[in-house]
Amino acid sequence: MILLEGPSTISALVLEPVTGSSGVIVPPAGYLRGVRDLCTRHGIVFIADEVLAGFGRTGAWFGVDHDGVAPDLLIFAKGVNSGYVPLGGVLVGDSIHETFTQRPYPAGMTYSGHPLACAAAVGAIGAMHEEDTVAAAARLGTDILEPGLTKLAENHPCIGDVRGIGGLWTLELVRDRETKQPLVPLGATGEANAPMAAFIKACFGRGLVPLVLGNRIHVAPPLNISDGDAAIGLARLDEALAEADTFLG
Repeated sequence: MILLEGPSTISALVLEPVTGSSGVIVPPAGYLRGVRDLCTRHGIVFIADEVLAGFGRTGAWFGVDHDGVAPDLLIFAKGVNSGYVPLGGVLVGDSIHETFTQRPYPAGMTYSGHPLACAAAVGAIGAMHEEDTVAAAARLGTDILEPGLTKLAENHPCIGDVRGIGGLWTLELVRDRETKQPLVPLGATGEANAPMAAFIKACFGRGLVPLVLGNRIHVAPPLNISDGDAAIGLARLDEALAEADTFLG
């Protein structure tokens, strides 16, 4: 695509190191390194969108760390202060930073460097270091969520795929594991969405608040969740999935 369009027509490439709401797609090892190399070769700015994946969610400080990649710009928000106060920012690589040491960048925002938001970030990052939150997120994925969700897939024929990393996972619900036909059509409402509606109702009845996007159930608990609470959540998810199974032919 770069060669087709011409490198000179592409100023930057923006991607999530691990996609979030579009499906929790974890790239294979080496993929991000390949993206970095392509951008470097053709003079394209590589921008990593770490708003969702950053600050421990994937079991590393940033999603790009899994491939040892340094983007030119890295945008972040949410996890930087655990969401207590709205805050976002950009980490800037040396080459771009050097440009603005010679040429001023005349821009600003009313709430730039807001003391309360920044203090919340300092506190949250400090707590993450003290509690070793990133390592805990990695263990949450390998020791709790991956085996737990894989077990659910063995027990429930409505689960067509389990994928994720660290503290970010998704269950993809299907009518048929062979064809991967979604349990409900895209944008389904009313009767067409009955299977997911029944699942959601079953979750609420058990005190579990699910994050449902189409035919996917995202599993992204707090990174400091205890093993006991995670087990309770998985057990209630197990019970609720039984409702979705009843809609299979």
